[in-house]
Amino acid sequence: MAAKDEGSDSMRMFGAISKALRTAAGISQEALGEHVGYSKSLVQGVESGTRMPSQRYVELADPFLDANGTLLAAAAHLSRERFPSWFIDYLEAEKTALSLWVYDTQVINGLLQTEEYARAVFSARCPALEEEDIEARVQARLERQSLLTRKKPPCMMSFVMEEWLLYRRIGGLDAHRGQLEHLLELSERRNVSIQIMPTVCESHAGFNGPMHLLETPAHQWLVYVEGQKVGVMIDDPDQVSELYQRYAMIRSQALAPGDSVKLIEKLLGEL
Repeated sequence: MAAKDEGSDSMRMFGAISKALRTAAGISQEALGEHVGYSKSLVQGVESGTRMPSQRYVELADPFLDANGTLLAAAAHLSRERFPSWFIDYLEAEKTALSLWVYDTQVINGLLQTEEYARAVFSARCPALEEEDIEARVQARLERQSLLTRKKPPCMMSFVMEEWLLYRRIGGLDAHRGQLEHLLELSERRNVSIQIMPTVCESHAGFNGPMHLLETPAHQWLVYVEGQKVGVMIDDPDQVSELYQRYAMIRSQALAPGDSVKLIEKLLGEL
């Protein structure tokens, strides 16, 4: 059975066209599914735009629905979303950010991930993604990392992460080693600061969870917070001020950048 997709505009458009053609032809979802080898629920998924139709589906459904090539033409424009829809607003702001401050608690931030680490993160997703979806998302994540090397103007970046993220061997030992080495390389960049929040720290200001703060070209600060299947951009000045202060406290409670580098080097030496 195909994995369920996040859905994309092209998938939703294809689904709407397919449903309209089926309805006009007076054919039930069960009958279409039987003809193309899909269950009724899979046909519903295609028509709602949450399932990517197979090539077989398109080739068999087009003549069966008397589409005269309409589905074949529409299928040529099908694509999967490389990012969840609720992440798009943040991505647009991130592209032009002058400053980016990040606190992470679950995995190393996507902007700092190696290709192997990112692939392992996406491969662990439940429900499972199809291989082509994993590769599309990995490449999209790597493309985002151009922000690290943007020159005009450079983006000043601060990352604070929980120490335990340095211990979980996501992707296996070799991938883990490569990820720690990559963090050390990035820490040498003048626009990047990496700090570790030590596990032995009994209390700190980050207990409310991860967050991204960014400064726009207009020097407005925005905050992005993310949870299960949802992300929220915050622009209310009072809330942004509160989270700005919280991040500043988190950064002051974490290890200094130099000490953070020494910790990463120590853990790398122990592998």
